[in-house]
Amino acid sequence: MTDTSIERVAGALPRLYPGPGGAVAVVRNGEVVLRHAWGYANAERRLPFTPRTLFRMCSITKQFTCATVLDRLTDVAALDAELRPHLPLLDGALPTTLHLAHNQSGLRDYWAVAMLHGSPAEAPFGPVESARVIGGTRSLQFTPGTRYSYVNQNFRLLSEMLEAQTGAAFADLLRTGILQQAGMETAFLAADTGAMPDGTEGYEGTQASGFRPAVNRIHWTGDAGLGASLDDMIAWEKHIDATRDDATSVYRRLSAPVTFADGAPAFYGFGLARSTEFGRAATGHGGALRGWRSNRIHIAAERVSVVVMFNHLSDAHAAMLDLLAAALGEPRDAPRTDLPPPDWCGAFTDPETGLSARVEAAPPGRIRLRFGHGAEMLDLQSDGTARNAQTRLRPASQGLCMERIKENQTTMLRPTDGAPRMGAAGQYRCAELEADLTIADAGGALYGGFSGFLGHGRLELLDPIGPDLWALPCPRALDHTPPGDWTIAIHRDGAGRAVSATVGCWLARGLRYDRVAG
Repeated sequence: MTDTSIERVAGALPRLYPGPGGAVAVVRNGEVVLRHAWGYANAERRLPFTPRTLFRMCSITKQFTCATVLDRLTDVAALDAELRPHLPLLDGALPTTLHLAHNQSGLRDYWAVAMLHGSPAEAPFGPVESARVIGGTRSLQFTPGTRYSYVNQNFRLLSEMLEAQTGAAFADLLRTGILQQAGMETAFLAADTGAMPDGTEGYEGTQASGFRPAVNRIHWTGDAGLGASLDDMIAWEKHIDATRDDATSVYRRLSAPVTFADGAPAFYGFGLARSTEFGRAATGHGGALRGWRSNRIHIAAERVSVVVMFNHLSDAHAAMLDLLAAALGEPRDAPRTDLPPPDWCGAFTDPETGLSARVEAAPPGRIRLRFGHGAEMLDLQSDGTARNAQTRLRPASQGLCMERIKENQTTMLRPTDGAPRMGAAGQYRCAELEADLTIADAGGALYGGFSGFLGHGRLELLDPIGPDLWALPCPRALDHTPPGDWTIAIHRDGAGRAVSATVGCWLARGLRYDRVAG
């Protein structure tokens, strides 16, 4: 497609994805074909958003952490011995460095677990808090190498293990290594999620409700700490293209094929998601924090890269696909609007993870699945199934077959039928976390909340899913919307008295709470 067409798509983004400001770029064959910014980096101070504006890249950092590890070490297994001090209480074999880098560690995400410890959404969460949450780990949620689960501290651990191995600060290792090699002149480790040095602000809200500066007090390292401008990210994409024919180049190594322990191909490795977009193999990643959204993607076969930055909560991934479609000259796929909602919508449970799966009718031709850390849309198919890039649902006589491609998991979801049972109010204690769950009956409605060493979380109205299955909504957390809803499964004794609960979400699951009062 012509550069004019790309510019036309870019010009529509401020209205399609409204917010204070943003910046986008398209790089093709090593040349910049689009470099565009609009709006304000700080609306209160009227600072314009420009290609030089510093931005929180959030989880896009993960590939740079892995690149730094690969750049500094001939054999990444040399870091394996550095993990034990961070996980002194973990029983059994430890994950390896590669398990961490590929999100196959089996660890529960520390920002999600922080909510179980009662952290308010805008509370400080720094090195002391993170070390305590991580150091308290006593079990894994799956055997390392067998499944995929997105875990932020995998990459925090990598950066801290590299510091221990080299004796140098990760910020210096990152700056004097990959950032300098790629010519990312103003990029740096922005560990403190307060205001950026140039005053750039992230915003919560919508065009209808208005925007307000987002408050973040997290301390990041290798998991999400990169600060960079659009020009810095353009330099990264140009560096990738310039080194494309070098088999030893860092991006070639980052994007090399990855497998699970059973030999099945993995769709995430070294901080990069592997996907197929418009029929072409792609590598990339998104980034998110309250007030910030970003996405970058690279199509090696076409030598095309797209970068999107929003200092608000619009869908950066969708905007990236708009630009990528224009760059490739491809139409955006549309669902089959003539297909009616299936008769198998409803509530289910996954016996492997213990999580609820709720399937709901959505706009014509689609359904909405609530299972992971956010609701996802699946397109209905003429054969009676539904799918998107990572999930496939197929009705079966035993229930609903769910294939989670990225996670290397296929499971038979079990229907959850019946009216909710009350009588679950009380205090529940998780011995592993040394944290509590309170379920309160407030005038015939059940509310739930978590408490621990980080404080007392909000009491939220529980949503009934089945007779003894509830969702505790988590609309605001340390990392904005993740971890999503918590599934609470109540267990009863022979007399019907609630005696325990199993609590989990996609990022942190399989935790047992015993009733101790009420």
